[in-house]
Amino acid sequence: MDRIGDIGLFLRVLDLGSISAAARSLDLSVAVASQRLQRLERDLGVRLLHRTTRRLHATPEGAVLAEQGRVLVEDLEALSGSLRQAGTGITGTLRVTTSASFGRQYVSPLLPDFLRAHPGVNLSINLNDHVLDLVSSGFDLAIRIGSLADSTLVARKLADNRRLLCASPEYLRQHGWPETPHDLARHQCLVLVGSQGRADVWRLGDGAGGEIAVRVRGRVEANTGELLTDAAIAGFGIAMHSVWHVGEDLRAGRLVRVLPDYPIADSGIYAVMPQRRLVPPRVRAFVDFLAERWGEDPPWAAWPDADLGAARS
Repeated sequence: MDRIGDIGLFLRVLDLGSISAAARSLDLSVAVASQRLQRLERDLGVRLLHRTTRRLHATPEGAVLAEQGRVLVEDLEALSGSLRQAGTGITGTLRVTTSASFGRQYVSPLLPDFLRAHPGVNLSINLNDHVLDLVSSGFDLAIRIGSLADSTLVARKLADNRRLLCASPEYLRQHGWPETPHDLARHQCLVLVGSQGRADVWRLGDGAGGEIAVRVRGRVEANTGELLTDAAIAGFGIAMHSVWHVGEDLRAGRLVRVLPDYPIADSGIYAVMPQRRLVPPRVRAFVDFLAERWGEDPPWAAWPDADLGAARS
């Protein structure tokens, strides 16, 4: 009996949400896939799946199998991939998730080179501003920006993430330039709302090694950086952004840097992976590829302070 194969099929059903989709992805008929799932349930003596309105979900017993069985399947896949690598190269489907804006601007342009270098690899890319659970969603890798909270994951830093405050020249003409971080409390500020709530406390360096924290507010808040960029360009307030996100707008003069003498601490851009005893070769190859492209001289580091509008015009 192919017990590992049956567990892999069960995991694919959870990842894709239906037996028919899982069967297609594995080049099986729906009848054969259903029989194998029934066999797995019969051999284990528990029910693994239940159906809601449109999607199959794991039972409590199925959730346990998914959590622990995925590690077994992925370790076996990684071991097999390592053994095959010398003769056939890096193969398999690489499943990656990252934020929509960063993915479009900086991941997508690199994918053709990676695919050409590894013709045996298939890519499944998910652009999503929500922080997804890698294990339950079946992803090999996430590219995440900022602080990392989940200690059950393995992270490798790929690059620094430099941040700054910016606003449109029109907004600053109408409302004046803030002179110190405390002035932000009387300005319209554009607030990002993420998985950890409203990011309405902005922390800036005081120039002497300390930090100044200011609670900000404004008419516009959003869960995507792109919307806040549009609002800033339209003159609705001051935004906190990563250089990679707004560097072109600053260089073109659509936005101007605010409070350059009060820097915001850099965060990081990370490759985040589920904990595994064996990392699949395709994952290791992609992380090494990104680290090589971004580590020393990432494309968003091309803008010097003069291009970022550090001086008041």
